[in-house]
Amino acid sequence: MEVRIMNIDQLTIGQAKELAAMFGAQKASSSRVEGDGRAVIVRAHNAGVHYGKLIAYDGRTVWLKDSRRMWKWQAMEGVSLSGCASIGIDASKSRIEPTVSSIAILDACEIIDCTPAAAATIEAA
Repeated sequence: MEVRIMNIDQLTIGQAKELAAMFGAQKASSSRVEGDGRAVIVRAHNAGVHYGKLIAYDGRTVWLKDSRRMWKWQAMEGVSLSGCASIGIDASKSRIEPTVSSIAILDACEIIDCTPAAAATIEAA
């Protein structure tokens, strides 16, 4: 068995391909799911909470149109975003930012469908 020592800083493309094959590298496959424009609330790890119309999602990346950042929110009933999405928000205790035409949220951890009544409270805020 021949042992080859490679200088990582001087790898050829062929050697890089060999290494990739050794470690089971695979081509990334797209798992993009097209949205239907329904109203959703997206919770992200670093980007906060957003309301908007779902364009698409792929893994943890979510694209929204007519999006508003929910900087501060208070559910009309309950204490979570589920309450905001199902019943709506108390606008007097919430801070909802102006609409942006589109946004890509790169670190989403939750997408919650909104009822029409809940969406109306967020859009009116």
